[in-house]
Amino acid sequence: MKKILLVEDDRQLSDLVTDFLTNEGFHVKQEFRGDTVAKRVEKFTPDLIILDIMLPGKDGFAVCRDIRPTFKGPILMLTAKGTDFDQVLGLEIGADDYVIKPVEPRVLLARVSALLRRGELPKEGNEKAELNIGSLYVNRSSRQVTLQNENIELTSQEFDLLWLLASRAGEVQNRDYIYKAVVGREYDGMDRSVDVRISRLRKKLHDSNETPFRIKTIWGQGYLFVPDAWS
Repeated sequence: MKKILLVEDDRQLSDLVTDFLTNEGFHVKQEFRGDTVAKRVEKFTPDLIILDIMLPGKDGFAVCRDIRPTFKGPILMLTAKGTDFDQVLGLEIGADDYVIKPVEPRVLLARVSALLRRGELPKEGNEKAELNIGSLYVNRSSRQVTLQNENIELTSQEFDLLWLLASRAGEVQNRDYIYKAVVGREYDGMDRSVDVRISRLRKKLHDSNETPFRIKTIWGQGYLFVPDAWS
């Protein structure tokens, strides 16, 4: 049974969402303040967090920023704040997805299920468990990444994105495939979450404005992992 921590200060809404997800087979715990989330995460060890933004004690952006270095599971922001700025900010500080309230229960369930599945990338029978590409080392089993012997901390979705690109180095991966494999749903032509994660991944891997990038954007097609840039 997957465990979900629901952080929502509207108690009526929180109860409704909790009842719905519980009936769908999840173990749900509720939290109503932002400044108590970190301790609850440590004790409950959820598989996924649904996080509101407007919270007493500490807002959802600050909560996400604080817990992301240690919490590796998916964070789904559930909020009434629907501007592009808010969505991009949430993704940049480590959220995995963003749902605007009010949301239909089945839509929320689909997003939750997609996030919990997103680590199950398509596998080929002969796919390796680890990659050594120049100074970059990626281990799929331990989800460890090092660059020039420096440990690189990635969120689960950032790791999945890196593995998808690195395991297919030298091949352009189109957006539709990336969204299905990493985000867990069809690309709608508007979602910027993968673009934001590519940007975060580049920063963490010390990518720069060299030509080409280590992770190169192929306009109109997708992204290309450049294997010889890591030597």
